[in-house]
Amino acid sequence: DDGFAAYSNDRDLACDPSSGKAGSYPCSNVDLFSHLPMSTFGTSAGNDIWGWTHSATGREFAIMGVYDGTVFVEITDPSNPIYLGKLSSHSGTSMWRDIKTYADHAFIVSEAKDHGMQVFDLWLLLTATPDSTFEETVYYNYGIKDLHNIAINEDSGYAYLLGGSNSCSGGLHMVDISNPANPTFAGCFSQDGYTHDAHCVNYSGPDADYAGKEICVCANEDTVTIVDVTDKANPIQVSKTFYADEGYTHQGWLSSDQRYFVFGDETDE
Repeated sequence: DDGFAAYSNDRDLACDPSSGKAGSYPCSNVDLFSHLPMSTFGTSAGNDIWGWTHSATGREFAIMGVYDGTVFVEITDPSNPIYLGKLSSHSGTSMWRDIKTYADHAFIVSEAKDHGMQVFDLWLLLTATPDSTFEETVYYNYGIKDLHNIAINEDSGYAYLLGGSNSCSGGLHMVDISNPANPTFAGCFSQDGYTHDAHCVNYSGPDADYAGKEICVCANEDTVTIVDVTDKANPIQVSKTFYADEGYTHQGWLSSDQRYFVFGDETDE
């Protein structure tokens, strides 16, 4: 909640090994380039961050969820970040807002009441002046109100809306975003209830039975649950795995060879 910071893993920069500090910040093989306080964004708190690179120019942008919307910071020069502006929340305020990108668009969900999903054309950032006020490009709310999270499979062009209070029992609400200007409902998976986070991929791992299938590996509060979502109208639960000392199965990511799912439990301490 202290704001936005840009970091590097370049060991030749200014992290002082004798003090273990970069400025006033503790560091180890990571260096603080810059810091923007929450007051820069005219808000009180932030909760999540994602990024986008414009492929033609290499310009880089940070996209941060904040209490009352989404803010955009150009970090092409990480020592001199430029606050470009804010996209206001579609409805109300919330500490929970999540962003992913696909096809040069940002897809934004929130637990703010009746928020749905905002779609924002990121090319607007290329000509924006600092401290701009942005408007959503497209709005999607088919069968959804508030959501906790979003996952996108960039290889298939599908978004998976997660943790909805009124959609798919909080499970996978699947949306075809291959045309970002026209997101279209594709299917629902609710067999295992609420999904807090998911990593959805076109599977190329060691299990030959699922080669070429699209699967979602889900953090479902008390289990890791795998779903075959190849047929969006007929998703199939592949497995449901419990584990010792379960507290709250919160989030995870597949290894590059898709052999392992590395996940975190939020309350197992």
